[in-house]
Amino acid sequence: MQNKISEVLLENWDYAMDIEDWSPPLSHALEGVSSEQATWKPEGGAANSIWETVNHLTYYKVRLLHKLKGLAKPPEAENNDVTFTVTVHGEAEWEKAVADLKSVHASLREVIEALEEGAYDWGGSGHAPGEEVMSLILHDAYHTGQIVLVRKLQGSWPSKRVFD
Repeated sequence: MQNKISEVLLENWDYAMDIEDWSPPLSHALEGVSSEQATWKPEGGAANSIWETVNHLTYYKVRLLHKLKGLAKPPEAENNDVTFTVTVHGEAEWEKAVADLKSVHASLREVIEALEEGAYDWGGSGHAPGEEVMSLILHDAYHTGQIVLVRKLQGSWPSKRVFD
């Protein structure tokens, strides 16, 4: 049986956020993280905080959602570093940041589900929708690994994990 490209993208999209595969999904990496843990950085500042990374991921998901839905382009960040900025603090704001990330991820899932076989055939300039979705999946996986590493460094990642 041959899958439509959207089915392959959806499967990997779900691995990135919700389903354990070769690595923990983003939702597991963020599970139980307090706002204090989310703002923590290892000594030396060589890593972004979890919250900074969540904001970065949300920024790029929102941009892709707008592009694939044909909506007006959101304001452009001055540079990539700005996408890691955290301007608010507190438990409620942290929970909102995670909820926003999950919400835009779910909205993009609906768009991906509607992609046709031609998702990689793009007549316009730039990347085809399927390429952009796959790129974002890999982007999520990369940054999820960073979040897990930060959690290991701060001691908030379980030493033994049980998953299905």
